[in-house]
Amino acid sequence: MKESINPYNGKKLYEFKELTDKELHKKIEVAHKVFQIWKNTGFDERSKLMLKAAENLKKNTDKYAKIMTQEMGKPISQSVAEVEKCAWVCEYYAQNAEEQLQDESIDTDADTSYVSYEPLGVVLAVMPWNYPLWQVFRFAAPNLMAGNVGVLKHASNVMKSAEMIQEVFEKAGFPKGCFQNLVIGSDKIPSVLENGHIRAVTLTGSKPAGASVASIAGENIKKSVLELGGSNALIVFADADIDKTVDTCVKARFQNTGQSCIAGKRLLVQADIADDFMQKFILKVRELRSGDTMDADTYIGVLAREDLAEDIEKQVNDSIQMGAKLEIGGQRNGTYFEPTVLSGVTPKMPLFKEETFGPAIGITIFKTDEEAVKLSNNSDFGLGVSIFTKDMERAKKLAPQFEEGAVFVNELVKSDPRLPFGGVKVSGYGRELSGHGIKEFMNKKTVYILK
Repeated sequence: MKESINPYNGKKLYEFKELTDKELHKKIEVAHKVFQIWKNTGFDERSKLMLKAAENLKKNTDKYAKIMTQEMGKPISQSVAEVEKCAWVCEYYAQNAEEQLQDESIDTDADTSYVSYEPLGVVLAVMPWNYPLWQVFRFAAPNLMAGNVGVLKHASNVMKSAEMIQEVFEKAGFPKGCFQNLVIGSDKIPSVLENGHIRAVTLTGSKPAGASVASIAGENIKKSVLELGGSNALIVFADADIDKTVDTCVKARFQNTGQSCIAGKRLLVQADIADDFMQKFILKVRELRSGDTMDADTYIGVLAREDLAEDIEKQVNDSIQMGAKLEIGGQRNGTYFEPTVLSGVTPKMPLFKEETFGPAIGITIFKTDEEAVKLSNNSDFGLGVSIFTKDMERAKKLAPQFEEGAVFVNELVKSDPRLPFGGVKVSGYGRELSGHGIKEFMNKKTVYILK
């Protein structure tokens, strides 16, 4: 039995009965049969249904946002924004998928040669709790538009969110079985992946989870895409607009109560402005409002589980013991952890070297551009980096030097349906979103015709 527990007040919300092996097998069979029909539908039909899904999200924004907030503690205003972003990705692919998947003509010695993009089949999505809707919709929208069908193994603490995602697509008119939620534990993932009808898998989660899924997929010769977290640096150069940069860096670190793969987690500040910047940054952090997650004015909620709050508490305390200075915060109360800033953080400390999944950040000082790049790259992760400067020549020169999936200048790293999203190193491989992402689970078929 799976349970949803409200992390803000500890109350049980919902119970979900796990699928038996027989029920699970039947759902995969249904998905396979639906794929045989769905792959032959036209883009016009798919687009109409996807736009209806977007409309359904917009009409029920408050309902869906409330469920997310209750299940994982996200402040309600941020839950509303997440639902709206899901509607956006549905609309984006409804409007662009056909063009993105057009045959690609290539000049050869043939009379005609081209690459066509054809759907693979049933794709398994293994998704995390921190963005219960967005992580799933950024997979589902492009893949359903491409002619694939999806089965979802969502995190156990957000099963109501998983249930309502299936509801969104079915209410929009997608055939039953086109997108299905699987109420199963992680122990069932191997058997699902080994099922012959499952043709590929995408996972957003931890390194151990990604390594396990990739290994099973590899043994069964199935395509996988992995997004395994990040430890993004926020690099502030002396010529940056300090006030604007402070606002952006606070948002980059503390939105979603710091529980984001692409959050800015290491704050690197050039020595010339370090004191001024740190003073303004700490002041802004102090102003962040914590409280009831259902209150529209709350910016800092709770961590999704108490063990997660304990993890960030340990990382902070261990860093302090190693010489970092606590500037603000540092206290935990159950699932709540105060917005926290440490200064004097070095690359050997947990707050620098580990992924910190909560509302805490360490400040590290650098002197030169070369040192900033070296510090940023001193990480096992490679999801993204933000640099703040008024010198665009510097930005263009430095961008190729970062070992990252994305470089954002004067902005926080964010996922956008129009741009490819993904990382390198321990952050994973493959891309989601944009025209690149929609092609990940396609058969890129070469066609060569000689008269």
